[in-house]
Amino acid sequence: MVPAPDDTLDMPERQQPRLLSAIHSVAPGTALREGIDSIVDAGTGGLVVVGDVEEFGFMLSGGIRLDVDFNPALLYELAKMDGAIVVDSEVSKILWANVQMLPDPTIQSSETGTRHRTAERISRQVDALVIAISRRRDVVSIFVDGEKYVLEDIPSVLAKANQAMAALATYRERLDQLCGRLTRAEFDGTAVLYDALSAIQRSEMVVRVAEEVERFIVELGSEGRLIEIQLEETLVGVSAVRTALVRDYALDDSEGSIATISEGISGLPHHELLDFGTLAEALGYDRKLNTLDFDAEPRGYRALAEVPRLPRLAIQGLVHRFGSLEELGAAPDDEIASVEGVGPARAKDIREGLRRVGEAAGSEKAFNN
Repeated sequence: MVPAPDDTLDMPERQQPRLLSAIHSVAPGTALREGIDSIVDAGTGGLVVVGDVEEFGFMLSGGIRLDVDFNPALLYELAKMDGAIVVDSEVSKILWANVQMLPDPTIQSSETGTRHRTAERISRQVDALVIAISRRRDVVSIFVDGEKYVLEDIPSVLAKANQAMAALATYRERLDQLCGRLTRAEFDGTAVLYDALSAIQRSEMVVRVAEEVERFIVELGSEGRLIEIQLEETLVGVSAVRTALVRDYALDDSEGSIATISEGISGLPHHELLDFGTLAEALGYDRKLNTLDFDAEPRGYRALAEVPRLPRLAIQGLVHRFGSLEELGAAPDDEIASVEGVGPARAKDIREGLRRVGEAAGSEKAFNN
């Protein structure tokens, strides 16, 4: 199959659950993909409709009723006939072969070829996955809800996935650097809002690149296992860091507010994500604020999350009691121990844990009270 970039969708559309599910069903390693590849290699072309035949049975005209177990080799043989092949939604049965599909001809279609125009109209009219395999161009197009996605050959997808993983590794490295610098500033009492926004921005960019890699992994199927392992390793802790950053620096850290802010940042277009005024506004600040000069005091969620074996409820209790990382650092051990879920032994662990976090970040101050 040759790539057809003009036919592919923008990334937000690629991430639609139904389309991702459709791509997964024709990924390498599946029986359906094995049959499709055989059809492509033979150059016969074909039209395959996957779904509940009760929903589109009214479109069927003529053909041969089979109702036999799905087999990739049989799919390939049946594609030698001109009509469509109907497969059940579980891809366990081949129901019909050499059947003529008659979707509503008044449905608008942007396709020019008869097979692809029929495929688009079927997908717009009923809930089905429609696969159109071009006879001459070796192009496989899948249609879901009227949307078209062109499958690329595996080497091309692998190359793009590896390129995206390289970018993701660079983004993650930069995120770790920004978080380290922010931690040092937090413990030294010199953090400004710009530092926090830089880390939040980078964490969101990491997540967005990861989503693109995930789409490639879905398309690669069994060929994408190594990249999937690399992705999981690269993303360790990112989601928790992003949430902790928002909790530390949002003006309102209530559960409802944090959820709204996180969703708002996730929904920002890329050019707005790069605008620190927009990010500041998302956290509740004035967008015209000079973030380089605005002192920002963290509540301590992210730093406390670095303390080993410290429960989430204890972290929340400490933040609610002291309000900021600086106040927590200045508090005596007995006051820390009085927080519900902490106690004397854990209070010492918290003190030692925070001291190590600060030292690891290169802070000149340590919690040695």
